[in-house]
Amino acid sequence: MKNDQKISRRSLLGGAMAVAVVQTSFASGVQIGVPDDPTKQMGVPPGKVGTRSAFEKLAKAPSDISSRSPLQDFKGMITPSDLHFERHHNGVPTIDPVTYSLTIHGFVDRPTVFSLADLKRFPSVSRIAFLECSGNFRTGKETMTPQDICGLTSQSEWTGVRLSTLFREVGVREKASWFLAEGGDAALMTRSIPVRKGWDDAIIAYAQNGEAIRPEQGYPVRLFLPGWEGNTSVKWLRRIELGDAPWHTREETSKYTEAIKDGKVRQFSFDIDARSIITFPTYPAQIERGWIEIRGLAWSGRGKVLRVEVSTDAGKTWQVADLQDPVLDKAHTVFRHLWRWNGNETLIMSRVTDETGYTQPTFRQLVEARGPDMGGYHLNPVTAWQVKPDGQVLNQPEQLNATR
Repeated sequence: MKNDQKISRRSLLGGAMAVAVVQTSFASGVQIGVPDDPTKQMGVPPGKVGTRSAFEKLAKAPSDISSRSPLQDFKGMITPSDLHFERHHNGVPTIDPVTYSLTIHGFVDRPTVFSLADLKRFPSVSRIAFLECSGNFRTGKETMTPQDICGLTSQSEWTGVRLSTLFREVGVREKASWFLAEGGDAALMTRSIPVRKGWDDAIIAYAQNGEAIRPEQGYPVRLFLPGWEGNTSVKWLRRIELGDAPWHTREETSKYTEAIKDGKVRQFSFDIDARSIITFPTYPAQIERGWIEIRGLAWSGRGKVLRVEVSTDAGKTWQVADLQDPVLDKAHTVFRHLWRWNGNETLIMSRVTDETGYTQPTFRQLVEARGPDMGGYHLNPVTAWQVKPDGQVLNQPEQLNATR
């Protein structure tokens, strides 16, 4: 250090007491002072609940009925519980866990009412898996983030009791082929579910990411069906009725069906199709020439992600991306691809292939398969991002890219 750049001990200690800037805490709205040197000022003492740094501006994008997870801001495969997407049909009910009960009846030998304490006495299971709304697709503008386009998907560690355990407890009869799951919200959300899913991997979940499920996610108990469209994982679950046919409720007749060609409608399309999306670089990022790590998420409701490919030349060629461990069944998987950008305008995109051999389609392929009036459910097109010569990154709306 040159002599004229030396700093005296007195000036150093004096400067440490000064407050450089004042910012507003994103989480609490409380103004906080930011010292020049935090090593010279006592920090905040421990609190009852941990908080996110005031410098981290993570937030969901809410509407009257839903809020979207900020996929572009996540660093791994697990969604923080407070940033898990929400989708409600008549608001979030308040349910006392002490008086909560789950009734299982119908085609069973022993109709039973379970309390929350009863459910917690059974052997518990945990698994990491994604949840996604079947209407998870928006398009039409260049100024859209991954959160705007498909933020109605999130991933958690879900804990509870296997539904198959409860099936054995109540003695499900052989002729039972469907069950009705009913929620305790004001909408009385109900869905018909094949019994085979209950015997397979369905969970009666009471915990998420190591804590009780949050009210927005179904507190105190929800049904969780790994890999199936989100509304089948009925929240605030209060009743399961076994039968030999679907109930054809509102949510599986006038809603949550997909129009296909020749005036037909596809009903009970439970599985979430394989999908991927680049989460960086995306709008509103501004990049510079040189090496860039393209990052994103891929998932499939039918099993594990087998392969993710990335194109940096508008789909002319594709390169296999690296998958970040662990690669789990019916789970979000992080992918990465190193790209050297030369400053030319281009389109970047990703596509996933799952272990069944299914490959994520383009928007044009979806239109060809289902017709132009295919509705808004189960749409999983390849999403492209425009990289401008100045480094600006914009969404490439699928309608403009339908010919690819």
